Amino acid sequence: MSKATQTYRIMISGGGTGGHIYPALAIANAWKEKYPSSEILFVGAEGKMEMQKVPEAGYKIEGFKVAGLQRSLSLSNLSFPFKLLGSLRRAKQLIREFKPDAVVGVGGYASGPVLYMAQSNSIPTLIQEQNSYAGLTNKILAKKARKICVAYPGMEKFFPATKIIYTGNPVRKDILDLSGKREKALAHFGLKQDRKTILVLGGSLGARTINQAVVAEMEAFEKSGYQVLWQSGKFYFQEMSAKVQASGLAHIHVREFIREMDLAYAAADAIVSRAGALSVSEISLVGKPTIFIPSPNVAEDHQTKNAMAYVQAGAAVLLKDVEAVGKLKAAVDGLFSQGEKAQEMGKNLKKLAKPNAATEIVSALESILS
Repeated sequence: MSKATQTYRIMISGGGTGGHIYPALAIANAWKEKYPSSEILFVGAEGKMEMQKVPEAGYKIEGFKVAGLQRSLSLSNLSFPFKLLGSLRRAKQLIREFKPDAVVGVGGYASGPVLYMAQSNSIPTLIQEQNSYAGLTNKILAKKARKICVAYPGMEKFFPATKIIYTGNPVRKDILDLSGKREKALAHFGLKQDRKTILVLGGSLGARTINQAVVAEMEAFEKSGYQVLWQSGKFYFQEMSAKVQASGLAHIHVREFIREMDLAYAAADAIVSRAGALSVSEISLVGKPTIFIPSPNVAEDHQTKNAMAYVQAGAAVLLKDVEAVGKLKAAVDGLFSQGEKAQEMGKNLKKLAKPNAATEIVSALESILS
């Protein structure tokens, strides 16, 4: 039987943020490219962004009510056991109906119950851990997972070494090659050839601190001959757009969301970004001088740990969230003034890149099916 006619039923669970969803879609696309007759079912959490993004990408998704345990004292924790039992029952039902040959967990609220029920039914499971610091759920599930695909070296401190495959995080194909796209990118975003471009990314929903830091410095950026391509995020776009319009500045380009990320990266001379797993993986492939401003509001402070792995390799600069407002301009000036050192930083970023992550994860998934 040729690969084109081989049929597998693959379930991919998880989501909640773009950092979980886009790698999951990249894995699905790579699998379908190799086994086009396969059926793929995504499982996500109701009300989360995967319920929109996955169907837009052409895949079927089932959602269920699931929530995480709050780390702070919260009344919502009282309902957690009941939600967990409900999500386990729903996961069991979906597995019984879909009958997957294998289940992939990419992290997020839906991932835990689905992988747990798959393992309880002796269905092969694969974990894709995007961060440099593994969460509690994945550490528990790792005991029965067949393979664990990781994005950082040194993950033996969390998972059994014999199960680990260092694949990197899968990213969108269009980012893998930016050559020849700069002129098109500048024209697309209305940017000037004679100004250095700062690309500012705070995630699809936005990052308040980063947005405040840009507002505080945008006049100084423009006076210094810079231009800013700024993804402010869904929650902050109207407010930030109004501030830019009121300022009368001509070279601060604010967008709610940037879909053409290959062009955004091609236009950039420097990047300012949160340090979510997907952002870090994409930026390492791009190889542009980067300032990471890790979010302090994530589990186990994993964004700082993600960023530090790159800082220690001489591949990026870290600016603490509490210092971003008031120090962002100086950090950007520092990057641009370093010349050869900044270029070296970009080369070090590319050394950490894993451009074949999706195909390597597909190979790992094949190995647990055989």
